[in-house]
Amino acid sequence: MRTLVVGAGATGGFFGGRLAAAGRDVTFLVRPARAAALRERNLRIVWQGEEEVIRARLVTAPELSGPYDLVLLGIKSSALEQAMADIAPAIGPETSIMPFLNGMAHLSTLTERFGPAVLGGVVKVLTALNEEGDVLRFAPLASLTVGDQQGGLPPRVERIRAELDGAGFDVAASPDIVGAMWHKWVFISTIGATTCLMRGTIGEVVAVPGGSALGPAIMAEASAVSAAAGHPMPERESKFTRSMATMENSPLASSAYRDVVAGRPAEVEQIFGDLVARARSLSVPTPLLDLATMQLRVHQRRAEGQVQAAG
Repeated sequence: MRTLVVGAGATGGFFGGRLAAAGRDVTFLVRPARAAALRERNLRIVWQGEEEVIRARLVTAPELSGPYDLVLLGIKSSALEQAMADIAPAIGPETSIMPFLNGMAHLSTLTERFGPAVLGGVVKVLTALNEEGDVLRFAPLASLTVGDQQGGLPPRVERIRAELDGAGFDVAASPDIVGAMWHKWVFISTIGATTCLMRGTIGEVVAVPGGSALGPAIMAEASAVSAAAGHPMPERESKFTRSMATMENSPLASSAYRDVVAGRPAEVEQIFGDLVARARSLSVPTPLLDLATMQLRVHQRRAEGQVQAAG
């Protein structure tokens, strides 16, 4: 199965890198600057002091031709429009597209452009890029779940599950991938709002008086929105999210928090704005998520202004 991984950042670089290291037929679609860096340094995944060096097969958008069997979208939402244009030559009648993006809005955007080729996907991994462009892995958690938007387990989903299995991360096929995507949305909005509002890691928040109550309170709001949308949180998912949001000495912080402290634009609307808008339409009160969204919108205007000024 020919696989095209769009983006070689913290998420795409990890999952695509592990697949390439396991001998799968993987090509990374990257920007010219990232291609140059990877050709010089190779793709590196760093975990517990050890580096895994992967000689990645690379292609830039003008070089892309011919269909792939599977396209994995490991990008941020801000890059989605450009990515859809870039991958068009790679999409054939048998191609499946699996996005790793946060939130839910991207699913309808992709489906409008590429139709039933678009599957649902959920990945869970704690990674980030360092200054050298290496993928830093912070915890053992690494899983990927694939499913059909219409539900059930059609044959192509099982074929993809089998292709991705055995590459150093957990793989599953879900008969309710839309529900699984909502449940991840609850997780990332809980961790994101907690760390961004308090400007600290989960461990730092939990260490102060009252800090251990904030994450569960935010989770309750996000869970209520998910339930009102028809996707109540299973007890297992609730327990996992609560434990991650209250873990003492935890270095866990969201990608939005890392963007905020670095002064970069963050995925505010995709993770938070869309969620609180759906909460309003479903008459679900979300005061803490509203506060986090407002705070992050202030940051976003400042960060985008700095980017424009620098340009």
